[in-house]
Amino acid sequence: MNKKLVSMLKYGALSFILFFSILLPVSATSNTTIIYGEKLNDSQRTQVRETLGVSDDDTYEEHDVTGQDYADFINGNPDSNMYSSARITLESDGSGLEVNILTPDNITEVTKEMYMNALLTAGAENATVDVVSPVRVSGHSALTGIYKAYDVEGVELDKDRMELANDELEVATDLADNDDVSDEDVSTLLTEIKKMIAEQNPVTKEEVEQIVNEQLNNLDIQLNDADRQMLIDLVNRMRDLDIDFGSMKEQLEDITNNLVEKAEDLGLDEGFWQKVANFFSDIFRAISNFFSS
Repeated sequence: MNKKLVSMLKYGALSFILFFSILLPVSATSNTTIIYGEKLNDSQRTQVRETLGVSDDDTYEEHDVTGQDYADFINGNPDSNMYSSARITLESDGSGLEVNILTPDNITEVTKEMYMNALLTAGAENATVDVVSPVRVSGHSALTGIYKAYDVEGVELDKDRMELANDELEVATDLADNDDVSDEDVSTLLTEIKKMIAEQNPVTKEEVEQIVNEQLNNLDIQLNDADRQMLIDLVNRMRDLDIDFGSMKEQLEDITNNLVEKAEDLGLDEGFWQKVANFFSDIFRAISNFFSS
């Protein structure tokens, strides 16, 4: 082939590649973020990545969650020690929220359902969240880490709702410290209260108190006066922020299903949980009928 022709073909091919490289969009930033508790050492960070199953080929961002983040996001103590870590992958609209605790032995207070309930209160949605800690921790700081992941991905969550969600997590673990109240009881109670808020749209403190008392009676949960008031105050704040729990009915139903499955795995009272499931189904139908009318 003529050398001049070969040279022309080479330049033509190069021009073609450059032209289309300009037209093609630049790849977006990864929608997966790994957040490390700032107090973890290098070995522990490696352990976090191993637990998450991260490979060298994976694309993700890495950030630390600090005590200052705790202060910035929810007015927490900036001197707090942060150990809990998480991987957050933002999903497409309509995907819902999925939470997995990959080191359950090291997350001593917060359950999967507690995280899900709190994140829905905060306004987090359409994400897969994997919580991990190489050391034994309560698990509370993971929530701030999740908030930071949303922030670095450019998703702005409402500060008042984030603060409320953090307080909800504190209330949930405080109630679960009661010997007569299990983690499952607390998560079921909070989920059911939110469904009742969606159905009844309470506008007064008295109506909120009635909802709380009714659900405590339905689930046969006994609280002392201080804990009952703490719960009522929390729900009143939900009412004040006018959170649309009706739009979260599928996610709340997922929490219910998780709790029913957990009850079956633990061999808990199947009849009780079936009543709860049937009760929730009635609520969903009522909410569906309300929005379709």
